[in-house]
Amino acid sequence: MARVITFGELMVRLQPYNYERFVQADHLEFTFGGGEANVAVSLANYGMDAAYVTKLPAHAIGQAAVNSLRRYGVDTSLIVRGGDRVGIYYNEKGASQRPSVCIYDRAHSAIQESDPSDFDWDRIFDGADWFHFTGITPALGPNMVSACEAACKAAKARGIKISCDLNYRGKLWTRAQAREAMTKLCKYVDVCISNEEDAKDVFGIEAEATDITAGELNKEGYKSVARQLMDKFGFEKVAITLRESKSAFDNDWSAMLYDGKNYCFSKLYHLHIIDRIGGGDSFGGGLIYALLSGYDTQSAVEFAVAASALKHSIEGDYNFATLAEVQKLMGGDGSGRVQR
Repeated sequence: MARVITFGELMVRLQPYNYERFVQADHLEFTFGGGEANVAVSLANYGMDAAYVTKLPAHAIGQAAVNSLRRYGVDTSLIVRGGDRVGIYYNEKGASQRPSVCIYDRAHSAIQESDPSDFDWDRIFDGADWFHFTGITPALGPNMVSACEAACKAAKARGIKISCDLNYRGKLWTRAQAREAMTKLCKYVDVCISNEEDAKDVFGIEAEATDITAGELNKEGYKSVARQLMDKFGFEKVAITLRESKSAFDNDWSAMLYDGKNYCFSKLYHLHIIDRIGGGDSFGGGLIYALLSGYDTQSAVEFAVAASALKHSIEGDYNFATLAEVQKLMGGDGSGRVQR
């Protein structure tokens, strides 16, 4: 069984019930989530050996965060304990033409204040086959840029495949900071995951004839984006998720995977969204599973998109879709009929 290590920040997610706005809510839902943790949960659900690395306080909230992963089969034995607080993000779910809103409260979290020496990468990567991180983790501060670079160097020295979802977050750092850090880190990456905005925000690589606010995508433009990313960094594969947003509820969802020879586009799913947070992470988890399982390029992108399409129907950050459910949707059964 392949072993995957993911590295990032696990946060408390606080959210008004239903579709209430922050200003009208008098109580909040309490769950956990975070990009790389979401990927680990997906992989564990598919039966892979998935371990998550972070730093969390030793108090009860930190333990609750650990338990939220452990209950779904994620290996939490490599999590470093220490620090004073768990990061928080507040999420206001969008509806119709009103977009979702995320507000971060993650300054001085345990991982944000961690030292790169907290993470023993030789021990962490013992027996590992794959390492995954996102652009959110180095955005937490210069110390985390250093931690990610140390992780990438250690993984590369062991011949471990590395994937990175660019995941630009403008509330955490500037485009200039992101470009400097990610240019340094991406030279170690084998599989790059991006979307219609990240390549532009981080590296200034833009798809032509595309207006994401109008929900209009040009496939030829994204071929150019993937090719430019591969030429710049020497990636083995570049995946680009393609979201055509009609409203907060209704999106068209697909993706492209480029392997240096073939541009493979997935089928298009018309989504009616329950919760879109974690959608990109579920794509990443699906892609890692498919590539480690020996899927060809076309099948890998079909599996990843089907996994992510199902996640959009599930509340919370984590994707609880099973392997059988993803394979069924990938095979063409998207009717949503009652299973008896």
